[in-house]
Amino acid sequence: MSNFVYLSKEKLHELEQELKELKTNGRKNMAQRIAEARSYGDLSENAEYDAAKEAQGHLELKISKMEEMLTKAKIVDTSKLPDDEIHILSTAEVKNLKNGKTYKYTLVSEEEANLQDGKIAITSPVGSALMGAK
Repeated sequence: MSNFVYLSKEKLHELEQELKELKTNGRKNMAQRIAEARSYGDLSENAEYDAAKEAQGHLELKISKMEEMLTKAKIVDTSKLPDDEIHILSTAEVKNLKNGKTYKYTLVSEEEANLQDGKIAITSPVGSALMGAK
């Protein structure tokens, strides 16, 4: 498995903005939620406090995972990739031989995959079959 996370410039920017939002407003809102729950009194029987602390743990885990992913991020420069074969960020048409329908997919990293947008991961069965095809 690769030590890199291949991203488009757009996805990298999106993730950087999301991380910034989580670290500023996300943490601020979480601190307010914990403070409010603390004001309800006895922490040993305070379900709101327990829930807020658990949510804080989830937030910090998400921040940590995003930071790790961004340190491994590599921008894909498609201008340096061959034009005569399918690679990451290529768009390919696939025909279903059973029903005759044609689908258009863009191959992306797992982090960018979204089937509704026609973006499939290069590690998916279809994506890996398309990689390198001409």
